[in-house]
Amino acid sequence: MSVTLTEKAAEHIKNSLVQRGAGEGLRLAVRTSGCSGMAYVLEFVDEINAEDNIFENHGVKIVVDPKSMVYIDGTELDFTREGLNEGFKFNNPNVKDECGCGESFTI
Repeated sequence: MSVTLTEKAAEHIKNSLVQRGAGEGLRLAVRTSGCSGMAYVLEFVDEINAEDNIFENHGVKIVVDPKSMVYIDGTELDFTREGLNEGFKFNNPNVKDECGCGESFTI
């Protein structure tokens, strides 16, 4: 089981944690939402729970709860910039389909 980060994603997260002034890393989770059924959730982690899975890439910790892990195992988190838009991109090998807007997915 694994979740990885590209160097660009790691640098963006590191900069955000420095600006925030606190945090152990970034939590990656999924929740039921959107037109395809599931959506990614990203939030800063101030406290890691005993049951959490922790993956460290390029000096950044990604924290995943056990329930979300089954949906995002093998995912690579990237940070992209396209024109004026920038944001995280999820390269998830488990995704079977995505909605047209790209906000939700189906496993």
